Amino acid sequence: MPNPSPPRAAALALSITVLSAVLTGCSDNSKSEDLTAQKLSWKDCPAPSESEGGGNAPSPLPGGTQWQCATMKAPLDWADPKGATVGIALIRARTSGDQSKRIGSLIFNFGGPGGSGVTTLPAFGEDYTKLRTRYDLVSFDPRGVGRSAGVKCEDDSQLDVFFQQDATPDDPAEQKNLLNNTRAFNAACEKNSGRTLPHVPTTDAARDMDLMRQVLGDAKLHYFGISYGTELGGVYAHLFPKHVGRAVFDAVVDPTQNPEQSALGQARGFQLALDNFAADCTSKTEPCPIGDTPQDVKDRIANLLKDLDSKPIPGVFPRQLTQTEATNGIAQALYSKDFWEYLTEGLDQAYSGDGKVLMLLSDSMNGRNKNGQYSNLVAANISINCVDEKPRYTVSDVQAGLPAFRAASPLFGDFLAWGMLSCTDWAVPGAADHPDVSAAGAAPILVVGNTGDPATPYQGAKEMVDALGKGVGVELTYKGQGHGAYDSGNKCVHDAVNGYLLNGTVPPAGTVCA
Repeated sequence: MPNPSPPRAAALALSITVLSAVLTGCSDNSKSEDLTAQKLSWKDCPAPSESEGGGNAPSPLPGGTQWQCATMKAPLDWADPKGATVGIALIRARTSGDQSKRIGSLIFNFGGPGGSGVTTLPAFGEDYTKLRTRYDLVSFDPRGVGRSAGVKCEDDSQLDVFFQQDATPDDPAEQKNLLNNTRAFNAACEKNSGRTLPHVPTTDAARDMDLMRQVLGDAKLHYFGISYGTELGGVYAHLFPKHVGRAVFDAVVDPTQNPEQSALGQARGFQLALDNFAADCTSKTEPCPIGDTPQDVKDRIANLLKDLDSKPIPGVFPRQLTQTEATNGIAQALYSKDFWEYLTEGLDQAYSGDGKVLMLLSDSMNGRNKNGQYSNLVAANISINCVDEKPRYTVSDVQAGLPAFRAASPLFGDFLAWGMLSCTDWAVPGAADHPDVSAAGAAPILVVGNTGDPATPYQGAKEMVDALGKGVGVELTYKGQGHGAYDSGNKCVHDAVNGYLLNGTVPPAGTVCA
């Protein structure tokens, strides 16, 4: 199923696509090596691999600072730390400030799970100019992602078919087809990446980050996690509370929810974002081209999706825009208010029989570039989620939950409910109902929630604060739209986050930015 929580890499791909219409594997050669003592060989970064999304090598930052890349060895199996290793791809930009005032490295994870930090950090590097005055900016491809032994499932042509399938079945025959396609995808993951699949859980990625901390020479881990990156950060804090330095969680995953509860929360979140989009379009001085009232906008979208269920329209040649890809594209555009204009354009064109823009939006969500190549975003997303999450949902489970999902979102409810089948017949058992992020004794962690966030609803920030434990989580609220707060450019949010990361100033709990 399409990934409901794309990282900022997918958002960047969206902007590029719409506006412009070397796998590191596993090795057995370090049986007795002390991996904490390894020396990284930093070199100019190559162009991103196909699994990272392709494209050009990262351009220097303003002022000429070059991005550097290296590969860190980590145990393939953390239960056997002296056994086979896996290469973790890293990227960094050295601090621009006085070395005597350098705090250390600031490690970023931009979400997914499945997003390549090696490609995302340079794409947004200028956003962190102030943070680079006291930190080296560092990110990485987590294990199973991109150049870090990236999981491989189906090939590009198979994925084109997979993403066009009917993901909201209306009868037993369609349900059987969805299950068969899901099983085929998951079997391909096992066939092509079976050795890696048991070793991509979030707990292992957190252990990789602690090794990274040591190899980079830092006594504490300074961290900026976005979306799924907040879950990864919470798991790290649970495993290594005394190693937590200055940490920020933005666009916060609710760590108390099981997968069904999380999907239901996303249904509510995307419906709220759709409501806000429709109200915004119809509140302007110029006429809204896709409806006269907010309800009219939503009714027309619902009718479009109903029609596409039986009669797709031309998309990006030679593919047809299906109901599933249209729904996926609409969801992608709701991740940021900056993309609402593309959604308006895409819907307006679709009503005239042209599905190209909505398909480009969907392609961005799925990690497909203009050359028809897919990154391993979705393969990694499913692989990490399925090894993390213990529940394995059935058709009967989905059918029992559909009334609640439809009540939460008439448009996205079915789509997200049926997505719960994605771990059907997965080769590796899941670990738990939800992650453990309790972190007694950790340094303060700034937890930033956005009231209009569709993918990680606002309530998740409070739940994360409570789960981290007394004296650890410090909540900050941003009254805005889109997925995340820091990248909104809001000065209040920037001042609070920068003040903590640069100067150690913890904002008062309950601070609100508007």
